Amino acid sequence: MHLGAPALNNNRERELLFARWLDDISDDVEELYLMGDIFDFWYEYKKVVPRGFTRILGRLADLTDKGTPVHFFTGNHDMWVYDYLAEETGIKVHHDYIIREIHGKRFFLAHGDGLDASDKGYIFLKKIFTNTTMRWLFSRLHPNFAFNIAHKWSASSRLSNADYDDDFMANKDGMYKFAADFLQTNPVDYFIMGHRHKLVNEKMNENTRFVILGDWIKAFSYGVFDGEKFELKTYKDKAKA
Repeated sequence: MHLGAPALNNNRERELLFARWLDDISDDVEELYLMGDIFDFWYEYKKVVPRGFTRILGRLADLTDKGTPVHFFTGNHDMWVYDYLAEETGIKVHHDYIIREIHGKRFFLAHGDGLDASDKGYIFLKKIFTNTTMRWLFSRLHPNFAFNIAHKWSASSRLSNADYDDDFMANKDGMYKFAADFLQTNPVDYFIMGHRHKLVNEKMNENTRFVILGDWIKAFSYGVFDGEKFELKTYKDKAKA
C-alpha cells in the first residue's frame, strides 16, 4: 500500500479503494494477512503515532472486534511498529517470517526484505534501523523533525518508477533463491511474500509455489486461499483509483 507515500499523488484515492475492499471481504474472510509496507512510514513514539489512516485502522479494528484474526507483517517502510496497532486495533504484529498450516497446506509468510543474501547493503542498513540504541536515539528527535527526515527520504524512492514491467527471473531473484534453499530442509506448499511490487505465481516443484503479491499502487492485487488452492486476484474497482 505505502499509504502516505510522498512519491505518490493518489494516497487518498488508494486508501478509499482499500477501505472498500476491506468492506467487501469483511463477511467472507476467515483470516487476513497484510504482508508489509502498508504504511510508507510508520514510527511510534511512546505517546505519539503518525496522523491519518483512520479509515484503514477503523476497518481493521472492526474485523478483529468480530473475531477475525488480522496479521500485520512489518515491512522495510513500517518496521517501527511496537504495541500501538496491536492494542488499538487488535491485530497480530509479526516482525519476522512465520510458518503456518492453513487447511492442511503449509505456508511460509513474510514481507521478504532482508531475505536476499546478495543485498548486503540493505541487510546492513536494516541492522542499523532495528538496532535498539539507534531506535532510542531516533525517538529523542521531535516528531515533526523526525517525520520530515523520513518523508524526504521516501520522496526520493523508486515507488513512482518501479520496475513493474520487468519479467520475473527466478534464477536472479534473491527471495526466490532463499525460498529454494529453505525448501531443501523444510517442506512448504506456498511461499507468500510482498516487497518486490511484482505479481508472481511461480511453480517451484510439484507441491510448491512461490508467490509475490504485487501491490496497491498499480496492480491493486491480493491473494486468496480458499482452502484448496491459492490465487492472485486484482480488485474489481481498481479503475476508480
